[in-house]
Amino acid sequence: MFIHNSFQKLFTKSDNSMVYGFIGDNYQRLRIKIISMTQSGVANSYTVYGKSMVNGNICEFHGAISIKNIRKYKVTSSGVDDGYKNAGLRGQFIIIGDYTFEENQKQKYSGVFKGVFATEFYLDKNGNVRYDDIDLNADGFTNNQFVGTWTGYSNKTIKRANWGDFRIPNSGDLDIGAGDFSPSDKYVKYGWQNLRDMTSQKSPGYKKAKEIEEVKWWL
Repeated sequence: MFIHNSFQKLFTKSDNSMVYGFIGDNYQRLRIKIISMTQSGVANSYTVYGKSMVNGNICEFHGAISIKNIRKYKVTSSGVDDGYKNAGLRGQFIIIGDYTFEENQKQKYSGVFKGVFATEFYLDKNGNVRYDDIDLNADGFTNNQFVGTWTGYSNKTIKRANWGDFRIPNSGDLDIGAGDFSPSDKYVKYGWQNLRDMTSQKSPGYKKAKEIEEVKWWL
């Protein structure tokens, strides 16, 4: 059904300031940016280039995203306040697949990200693939959920590494937010201070934190 469709725009739709991730048991903040995706010669596979950042250390990576399955939801959401009720959508879908992102071995603290992902999209009335943000304004909205591990090149250390748009999958007691992502006090010191400062526009550190979060750190 989707043999002629391209899905790469689904993975770069969200502003990077809304892509949250963690690495390790202490939920150290991980930032991931997929910079480019192109269809490879292998069916349902894409080559990927991007960068990661942990505690100020930036590594570039190359890798692949492979689509294993696409499923259609039985019911199509009409969105908050029925905003999509009469949009003529042709259905909502979820992509399930796996990924391998290999960081540059010449860079410090580099390794390999590997795991599975789930990405949601919908078909508009013309049959075009669109990033599924139908329920963007609903509590707990998320998309592009990546779950896996990071394995260091030098010492073969294996750490959990998960990320996603707006929320992080399997984030334990890190995320204490109701409607939006909010890091627990317990883990703020592991790279989450800016987000804590942004919880209120009245916070003394709000303006500076917002500027830092919006920096295009991968350039």
